[in-house]
Amino acid sequence: MPPKVIEIIEVGPRDGLQSESDVMPTAVKVEFIHRLIEAGLRKIEVTSFVHPGKVPQMADAEQVVSALPRRDDVTYIGLALNERGFERAAAAGIDEVGFAVVASDTFNRRNQGVSTEQSITAWKRISSAAKSAGIGANVMISAAFGCPFEGAVPESRVIGIAEELMKSDPTEIALADTIGVATPWQVRSLIDKLGPVIGPTPLRCHFHNTRNTGIANAFAAIESGASALDASTGGIGGCPFAPAATGNIATEDLAYMFRHSAIETGISMPKLLATADWLGRQMNRALPSMLSRAGDFLPEAASAGLEAT
Repeated sequence: MPPKVIEIIEVGPRDGLQSESDVMPTAVKVEFIHRLIEAGLRKIEVTSFVHPGKVPQMADAEQVVSALPRRDDVTYIGLALNERGFERAAAAGIDEVGFAVVASDTFNRRNQGVSTEQSITAWKRISSAAKSAGIGANVMISAAFGCPFEGAVPESRVIGIAEELMKSDPTEIALADTIGVATPWQVRSLIDKLGPVIGPTPLRCHFHNTRNTGIANAFAAIESGASALDASTGGIGGCPFAPAATGNIATEDLAYMFRHSAIETGISMPKLLATADWLGRQMNRALPSMLSRAGDFLPEAASAGLEAT
């Protein structure tokens, strides 16, 4: 049975914007996050603390964090891929730091400049420093289902990485289908095998809709025990190593599915759809999400309309 409540982590301000060719102004990013909060999102990945020369879209990380309202009911997450990034995140006052280890060594070297093993070592140091500073620290295994350079990723490889990461007691561990190649059957299989390794540690999943399996994978993940899912308003974002990638699964598409499955998310659909519409206008293009194009569906309103005719 699916859970009664599921947590959606909004990643649009970071993962959604980092691959854009145009840099969104800081004030617009901050308004985006404000709108997400008003729509009911309570965990938001707001930026990444990476080298501004490599990811210019995130060069204003400190300015974004400093401009955000401090609320007890909202957690701001910042991505850091090395100790320097963590130091910046901590100094900026981030609530939680996210770290990523790529299951494929080739991809990890391309993305982070070091081997997977070296990233695991860095994670252990960052996790320890975060605990000392009273900052939450979650870790994601990226490209857990497939790599654009090495092909299929064996489940045993992902499980072995998870065993190492768990030695540092993460706040949460996540699996990411970074290039959008997974199917629901693969998701169930990997989560089932991961269960004994992570025990009660919360499991989050991050799916891309590159091959139109993102939403199905998300539902398979929560049926298999995941407690949280990443999503991006409008479905923006995508992996630069996945040709023609359509981006993350859309927050509004995911929230719609859960609402009509009697699963609570705490999200206001009208406000979220208004935010997606606003975002599309800021980016001057139609966004990939299905719900922002088709619109919401309220059965009770449809029934009333039929009765009236």
